[in-house]
Amino acid sequence: MADELIPTWEDVARRYGRKIYNFAYRLTGNPDDAADLVQDVLLRVRKGLASYTPGSFEGWLWRITRNAFLDGVRRKKRRPTSPLPDDDRAPIGASPSPDEVLAAVRLSDDVQEALLKLPLEFRECVVLCDVVGLTYEEIATAVEAPVGTVRSRIHRGRKLLRGMLTWPV
Repeated sequence: MADELIPTWEDVARRYGRKIYNFAYRLTGNPDDAADLVQDVLLRVRKGLASYTPGSFEGWLWRITRNAFLDGVRRKKRRPTSPLPDDDRAPIGASPSPDEVLAAVRLSDDVQEALLKLPLEFRECVVLCDVVGLTYEEIATAVEAPVGTVRSRIHRGRKLLRGMLTWPV
């Protein structure tokens, strides 16, 4: 698509912000980490729009999201943190954002827990397909893998999820 228009940063934030958050929440399992990831992604998009060449914009965007997540995982491995004690956290009285409510409502806790137990390559493909709603081709662009590999990862990821979510007979 040589005539594809390059969106402004504001357009990207408005149009894709919720999708990015939903994907980030499914990858991290934590609303705070997901919000941080969204900020990181939007900063990277802002810096990268100047050098973006028209092509598969969504593939480019999901690749940025994936890479930002993987960078965060590597960063946490280098600098592990420990949570504050429970008695140190006082409620601040703020209601959750609409994105947090949406992310929490869409999938039940058992499904989210099962998603987090999947290996990353399966989890990201399943989430991009079943939660974000991308095509196999768009996912292949985002994860930089052949379409056949994406199909295989989705199939295996769904099979593992079924095994984790099915009651023993």
